[in-house]
Amino acid sequence: MAFSNQSSPSSNRNHHFDELRWVIQIRRYLEDSNNDEHGIPVTIFSVPRSLRVSKPEAYVPQLIALGPYHHWQPELYEMERYKLSAAKRAQNQLPDLKFQHLVEHFTKFEHIIRAHYHRYLDFNGETLAWLMIVDTSFLLEFLQIYACEEGKALKRVPSRMSHLVDNAGRKSAHNVILRDIMMLENQLPLFLLRLNLEFQLSSIQEADGVLTVMLNGFMKALCPFKMMESFPCIDVTKHAHLLELLYSILVPKPLEQPCEVIDINEDQTDAVESNEKSSKDHSSHIKHFFSASWSAASGLNGSAIRYIKQVLLSRPIKFLVKVPWKIITNLPGFSVLRKPVEHLFFSETSDKSKLEDSNINKPPLIEEIMIPSVTELINAGISFSATKGNMTTIQFDVKTVTFYLPTVSLDINTEVILRNLVAYEASVASGPLVLTRYTELMNGIIDTDEDVKLLRERGIILNRMKSDDEVAKLWNSMSRSVRLTRVPFLDKVIEDVNRYHNSRWRVKTTKFMKKYVFGSWQFLTFLAAILLLLLTSLQAFCSVYSCARWFNPTIIGE
Repeated sequence: MAFSNQSSPSSNRNHHFDELRWVIQIRRYLEDSNNDEHGIPVTIFSVPRSLRVSKPEAYVPQLIALGPYHHWQPELYEMERYKLSAAKRAQNQLPDLKFQHLVEHFTKFEHIIRAHYHRYLDFNGETLAWLMIVDTSFLLEFLQIYACEEGKALKRVPSRMSHLVDNAGRKSAHNVILRDIMMLENQLPLFLLRLNLEFQLSSIQEADGVLTVMLNGFMKALCPFKMMESFPCIDVTKHAHLLELLYSILVPKPLEQPCEVIDINEDQTDAVESNEKSSKDHSSHIKHFFSASWSAASGLNGSAIRYIKQVLLSRPIKFLVKVPWKIITNLPGFSVLRKPVEHLFFSETSDKSKLEDSNINKPPLIEEIMIPSVTELINAGISFSATKGNMTTIQFDVKTVTFYLPTVSLDINTEVILRNLVAYEASVASGPLVLTRYTELMNGIIDTDEDVKLLRERGIILNRMKSDDEVAKLWNSMSRSVRLTRVPFLDKVIEDVNRYHNSRWRVKTTKFMKKYVFGSWQFLTFLAAILLLLLTSLQAFCSVYSCARWFNPTIIGE
């Protein structure tokens, strides 16, 4: 039982604070020996404000309230008669017991019910028990739609609810209820569903069996990774609520590893050694560049080419090769060329050095989350392939240059479900936010409807929405996160893809042209000055000597 100053919809109904009632509740709670919450984790949270502000309607139920958080909202109270009808039908199925016996049984678990909720529940024990019985009765009746064996439904939809729900989920009200059921603030503890079913059936074992069949069908219909080869077995005794159950399917336990963020301040000695190593690497690349230039020129013929060979073999050029790159860039006029040349020839080595020096446990920067779009990656030679699994199948094969992603099915319910899963992960996870990182990855590679089309053609996206543009908007709107953490296997994929993409000469040249040619007036001015100097020198040279003797006579003859 958690006490909080945070206001809730249930407490807002009281216009005046009742001090005597508050003291009675506190005394009762402290004196009750059954209120031992040790070992009962909080599982139902309020959505963090940083997530709620981006799209509030994705976290607040639109049609039906389940549980205490939104129970007293007037706009949701019209569904109360449908919940009462479900409770009435549940009462008729009780063999020899009255509904009051079920209320008394629920009241015994009051302290466990309260322990599951993050907010303080301003209800007395009996009110809370009645609320939970009515809501669990409705939820069980809704879940029975998904209880199938050999493709046949085990129970028909009650006639009173037939206009709201259907097995195929084609009705709009059905989808609204489905989205409301999967909202974080609308969750019901799963053990209450077991208690309700136990009273309707002969034993708790039979209740667990029926509930397992319901949840199996429900999760298979709801899971966005539709092509999973082996759907995990569901143990209803080990899960807190429906949203947590779906999260455990999408993010298996081995991935939920604690991530310790360690900031390491490198000393000056390491920095000097790193700079010396970088300088040596640059010098070796200068030698390699001139060596490649000589190899390319050695196969050419003509008097002009022989003249170029003589220039390359001259003492000034030999001296220039031996001079360290750091000294060359400090010469007058060459300082402007330093960044462009390093960007064009040394960027791969520099990036690799930075990756090796960086600490893997540090939280990622915004720049590290960025990844080229699907269109850009395909243009760089990377191919995409769909996998039949969950997020553990995401990988980048450097040998085949293939980016593997699981097949994800998207419909009108997906965004709300994913947003609430991210909110749950942010509230409960002490380690890396795996699902959040996955949504950031998809947001990074999908920019336009063309990116969605390319993934759809490769079987990675199953689009059940109106258009590819809606899918692009879905992923692009899910960019907000409560915190940044590293997810080792996903971060490695992102780094490998970025490294391969940035190492392509086409990408290097494009970036070079944009940054240093079209976007740098200093570089353009320097090139213009060099060109003007060369033309002036050539004009002066030709005015004194005959230039024709330097060129191939056959060319002049033509």
